[in-house]
Amino acid sequence: MKRMELSQTITSLSGSIRMEKGCRRCDFCQSVEDENRLFLLEEWDTRKNLMTYLKSDHFKVLRGAMNLLKEPYERLFYTVSHLPGMEEI
Repeated sequence: MKRMELSQTITSLSGSIRMEKGCRRCDFCQSVEDENRLFLLEEWDTRKNLMTYLKSDHFKVLRGAMNLLKEPYERLFYTVSHLPGMEEI
């Protein structure tokens, strides 16, 4: 799959992903240093809602598109904590 086709697929899915329960953020980005480096940044309110999304049809389509890439892709998950008082920093 070519970069343009993948970009179109992700762009068409991102609106639907944003509508999934618990999705706070879904941004599709391209590296300014390497046009072939693409990022999909999602933020979820709870682990439960993330796990539900990972079983959804939207994620299956996304994963299928990623599996068509010629090069391997990287999938990372981070847990972020919000500590009281951090707003002041």
